[in-house]
Amino acid sequence: MLKYIIQPYSKGHTPTQDPIMPNQLANETSPYLQQHANNPVEWHPWGEQALHMARQQNKPILLSIGYSACHWCHVMAHESFEDNETAKIMNDLYVNIKVDREERPDLDKIYQTAHYMITQRNGGWPLTMFLNPKNHIPFFGGTYFPDQPRHGLPNFKDLLQRASEFYLEKSNDITEQNRSLASALGDIYQQSESREIPASITLDMARSQLTQQFDETHGGFGHAPKFPHPTHIERLLRHWENSGRSDDKAIKMAGLTLEKMALGGLYDQLGGGFSRYSVDEQWMIPHFEKMLYDNGPLLALYSQASVATNNPLFRRIANETANWVIREMQAPQGGYYSTLDADSEGEEGKFYVWTPEEVQPLLDKKAYSIFSRRYGLDRRANFENKWHLHVYKGIEELAEDLNLGLEEVKNTLDNARAKLFTHRSQRIWPGKDKKILTAWNGLMIKGMAISARHLDKPEYSDSATRALDFVRNTLWKNNRLLATSKDGKAHLNAYLDDYAFMLDGILELLQTRWRSKDLDFALQLADVLIEQFEDKQYGGFYFTSNDHEPLIQRPKIYADEATPAGNGIAAYSLTRLGYLCGETRYLDAAERCLKSATHLIQQAPAAHGSLLNALEEYLTPTEIIIIRGQTKIMKTWQDSVNQTYKPSKLVFAIPADIIDLPEGLASKQALGDIVAYPCKGTRCSTPITELQALTTQTTMHPQ
Repeated sequence: MLKYIIQPYSKGHTPTQDPIMPNQLANETSPYLQQHANNPVEWHPWGEQALHMARQQNKPILLSIGYSACHWCHVMAHESFEDNETAKIMNDLYVNIKVDREERPDLDKIYQTAHYMITQRNGGWPLTMFLNPKNHIPFFGGTYFPDQPRHGLPNFKDLLQRASEFYLEKSNDITEQNRSLASALGDIYQQSESREIPASITLDMARSQLTQQFDETHGGFGHAPKFPHPTHIERLLRHWENSGRSDDKAIKMAGLTLEKMALGGLYDQLGGGFSRYSVDEQWMIPHFEKMLYDNGPLLALYSQASVATNNPLFRRIANETANWVIREMQAPQGGYYSTLDADSEGEEGKFYVWTPEEVQPLLDKKAYSIFSRRYGLDRRANFENKWHLHVYKGIEELAEDLNLGLEEVKNTLDNARAKLFTHRSQRIWPGKDKKILTAWNGLMIKGMAISARHLDKPEYSDSATRALDFVRNTLWKNNRLLATSKDGKAHLNAYLDDYAFMLDGILELLQTRWRSKDLDFALQLADVLIEQFEDKQYGGFYFTSNDHEPLIQRPKIYADEATPAGNGIAAYSLTRLGYLCGETRYLDAAERCLKSATHLIQQAPAAHGSLLNALEEYLTPTEIIIIRGQTKIMKTWQDSVNQTYKPSKLVFAIPADIIDLPEGLASKQALGDIVAYPCKGTRCSTPITELQALTTQTTMHPQ
């Protein structure tokens, strides 16, 4: 059927193009690719068909990488990819390939690295790369290019012509550049064998580096744009705990950052959940897209911080975030969706912002007086002549200013937020990317499991269990993971992050309720992880599996990025699984990974927070408590343990009637009504049969 070129994100945009037939993206699972299915550009998905066509026709490849919630991807689409004149140039001169960076993080990592090498500038999205069709190595690249020259950027149509001419006329130069770039890409991950584990001093060095980067006024690290950096906050919390809770500076840095983010516009003050980053230092105005991969780690952090500090704000934020995920981001089939768009009706942030004229009719006079002072409606507009909610005044200050009781102010604000939330729900919603990514589901399963334990919310554990069951039933085929699923179609060979994050999530979820089939799944994932991803020569894990399609580079990533480093989470989870089940092969693989990362960790400790967590539990072996007994009694024991923040202590409650266990667990049998087996590393101490003794041991802190 003929369609006009209107994408889901372009409401209010007036099409000028003629009706066209869908291109090669129409049957893809990615909503981002589907958004471009009716462009006049003859887009192809990445695959042998398009790559072969480029070789046969000797046309350079125009590779465009983005994702569905990306604002500037939408802008470039409207300006260029929906324009007939631009599309004709692209179709005549190039084989055009569109990639969703969330489905193909391997391609994104490779070509972002290549972009930096070519331009000496950081990349981003949309990523626009011009590739040699013979070897897929780029000879030019950039990010967003406008339809008219501005901001020091060339007109995209002119750039298309010039890049094509360069390819046709400067083939020798391109060949030489390709050779140099290929060599440089290969050199990035060159390693020499290391026989040493990083020393414990690197943990202190990371703490020192984070102090230097810390914003003493607004919290967070560095300057605008400001990202949450969950691995940095986690490192500070763990450092505080492992100092015997004597490092006041570390807990203050973590607490201030969590508080400022929670009270700022980065956090959705009505619906819960965090946006991707703030454009300012005050966490006031976000880039409004909400990503599952941010909210999983942040949910875990706020839950852990709530018991570490007893701050009720952190508990509220964790609960609201978890409820937002269940309400808006969990599919009926169980898995978690990927993102909410920044845009609605063609405008960034429109769904989230307000005017006083909209709010006043929804609240009575007193409620408006409190709400407007709290969230800044009594001040100048902070976002394009509108107001994005940001906490300006504390509840105690409001109560004093208005001569009201604290509970009255709290209740009034809660009721006002509920009314605005209901009203906002009637607006046109941002687009939702409903593909289900294995890796990101692993992050959210972990977040839900940790919040279920610390907040005593069994519904969060139920949510995580539904997601895990979806992954096992839909994305686990022929004893291998697939990376993505949408509309009943699961495909794409999974990556290191898929295995590592899912393994990590399962180990957290097993601590909320025991299912032996989940442990079996974890063992299967660990075996594939080592078999398919480990560098057998130097240790550590590649981002792609041994049987992945050949690409111009095989990344091996140790530093944390927007998500934790797969190598760090793999080493961390394998260490824990090895101690839990008494499997030395998992411990050995984790040790080899840490050795392979020694030089990188020493060079920039703070950039490797996930690996430092693994290192910490290697140097001071993980504490594991196995509780065996009757289910009701075990819950009381577990609940008492979960009221404290002890990130390096794992507690598994295994019902007495469970008998099909790995050898390392089978020996820990039920004795009487209940018993706890405390172990540290490979050594176990005398079983505990009294709750007070268990509680005392659990609340002890390192000296």
